[in-house]
Amino acid sequence: QVQLVESGGGLVQPGGSLRLSCAASGFTLDYYSIGWFRQAPGKEREGVSCISSGRGTTYYADDVKGRFTISKDIAKSTVYLQMNSLTPEDTAIYYCAADWAAGNKCTADEYDDYGQGTQVTVSS
Repeated sequence: QVQLVESGGGLVQPGGSLRLSCAASGFTLDYYSIGWFRQAPGKEREGVSCISSGRGTTYYADDVKGRFTISKDIAKSTVYLQMNSLTPEDTAIYYCAADWAAGNKCTADEYDDYGQGTQVTVSS
């Protein structure tokens, strides 16, 4: 059974950094595409960054390119999202998701399994 547990969220000032972690269990991490999605109040869930199975091809949404970095540690079965230069527009609940068939896709409807989410608030 796929289980995903996010951590690392919190309150940070504009310009600050956070590193989110997604601890995966119940499946072989390298066989799945993993994505980070976020949802702000009143908005749809959107893909932030994804990393494909195997080769680890990465995708970033335009508004996070150059600021966010996704990575995975197979030995620890954990996927990270390093977030730098945070702005108030990054405030949202961030979810980790996994899917064995998503490939390089990074849209919410391509992913079947989600964690419980972690709140990120960027405010002065």
